[in-house]
Amino acid sequence: MSAATPPAAATAATAATAATAATAERPHIVLVMADQLSAPFLSLYGHPVVRTPRLAALARESVVFDSAYCNFPICAPSRASMLAGRMPHALQVWDNASELRAEVPTMAHYLSAAGYRTVLAGKMHFVGPDQLHGFHERLTTDIYPAEFLWVPDWSQGPGHKPTGVGMGHVVDAGPSLRNMQIDYDEEVAHVAVQRIWDLARAEERGEAGAHFLTVSFTHPHPPFVAPQAHWERYEGVEIDPPRVPEIPYERLDPHSQWLYLAHGQDRHRITPAHVQRARRAYYAMASYVDEKIGLVLDALAQSGLASRSLVVFCADHGEMMGERGMWFKQTFYEPSVRVPLVVRWPGVTQPGRRSGACSLVDLLPTFLDAAAGAGGARIEPVDPLDGRSLLPVLQGAQGHGADVLSEYSSEGVCAPSRMLRRGPHKLVCTLGLPPLLFDLARDPLELHDLAADPAHADLLAALLARVQADWDAPALDASIRASQRRRLFLRQLALARGEFPAWSWEARPGDRARFVRPSTAGGAVGPKPRLRYPFVPPTPPDRPPRD
Repeated sequence: MSAATPPAAATAATAATAATAATAERPHIVLVMADQLSAPFLSLYGHPVVRTPRLAALARESVVFDSAYCNFPICAPSRASMLAGRMPHALQVWDNASELRAEVPTMAHYLSAAGYRTVLAGKMHFVGPDQLHGFHERLTTDIYPAEFLWVPDWSQGPGHKPTGVGMGHVVDAGPSLRNMQIDYDEEVAHVAVQRIWDLARAEERGEAGAHFLTVSFTHPHPPFVAPQAHWERYEGVEIDPPRVPEIPYERLDPHSQWLYLAHGQDRHRITPAHVQRARRAYYAMASYVDEKIGLVLDALAQSGLASRSLVVFCADHGEMMGERGMWFKQTFYEPSVRVPLVVRWPGVTQPGRRSGACSLVDLLPTFLDAAAGAGGARIEPVDPLDGRSLLPVLQGAQGHGADVLSEYSSEGVCAPSRMLRRGPHKLVCTLGLPPLLFDLARDPLELHDLAADPAHADLLAALLARVQADWDAPALDASIRASQRRRLFLRQLALARGEFPAWSWEARPGDRARFVRPSTAGGAVGPKPRLRYPFVPPTPPDRPPRD
């Protein structure tokens, strides 16, 4: 999306005026996030099997964006980009071990300047010593490490995977009475609901100002281990197979071949039974997080805050879920990069579907417009933002489709990649690889690459020009590799010393041992499988690595 030229930053006097503005004219803002929840796998986007009734009910009262995208299909960079309203390469956030610099203003900073109390419950995957990034409070420990633990190393080729992701998540899919992710999301829901009631009490006493509350769950992120009760909801239900069957390695595009090796698909034989169980578990996990989101929505409704709250539901990225034989994320195919985006603002939004493309960087400018209130002073960003406000769209404006960009440079690949969505067309560019071009209107499953078709040469040239206008792939490649070398050196030094910097956010003593940290992530059995109850021993690979 084109960046707007930023006016001068708001003065201290303007910020002070905004801070005392009447909250009746400005909504509370509640941002609810799921992790790795793909839009095509939700009932509100037409999936015939997945049961997510609370989100479906929210959608009926909301604006639903049918073509919303993340700006980086992996956790930490996607969240950093969303919070800052800028593309990941502009932030130099390259991967899941990249630091979001403390000098970068986020939506929490801007909304704080507008007079909001900013609170985070749940995952945000900040890397580095700044673990607030503008939030006044964090109510829960972060589930993932903030240290340089997961630095990719492109010099080792695509098979290098610092997070250890692999097809064990698929072959060992099934139910569980309790696991690390259930532990986490139970806490996230509890503290979020409690904070909503605390806010309602404060409002009743006339003591509360506007609040920005972010509630970020970790489901349905792999491993594909579902709560037993939600697994049973799908007993006897016919689990739909992937719409696109597995594509043999030899016929995959080179980017997908990289991910095939990175995800260890050469190490496990994946049977139809494995696929069926993994998809069932994912659906059950989606139902579980739907239930938790329902608790948050119920608290807003019962407390009377819902009528004065702008509620946004989204995910940080999607999940391939066996489509094309691919799993997890890290690719620009629709299940990986397309996310749900649902917005409810009573009295402002005109509920309905919106087909034009948008992305998560659009949330920050939207929130800035909402925070200004009726005739209020808008806090202006100090850097150019890469998104645009969706407020006109929420109020019923038409013709909102615009260019959408997404990027990828984390583990599983060996070069920077970028995606452009313009109208029905999607272009994927990876340094050193042939481009991919799809017409999503005629080919929604992305089976027919048009990049080599002479009839599309002019279109390809125009889209390439836009991708490259502010994205110098060779220069970025050099910068990313240099950053990897620096962080890998520091990581190895920390390992040699036996001590990592204590950056990870922990809300209470003992949480370091409960979630993913350098002290818990290593060994034959990491914390995710180890905390599955009853314990299921991980299935070892049954094939040698591919040459």
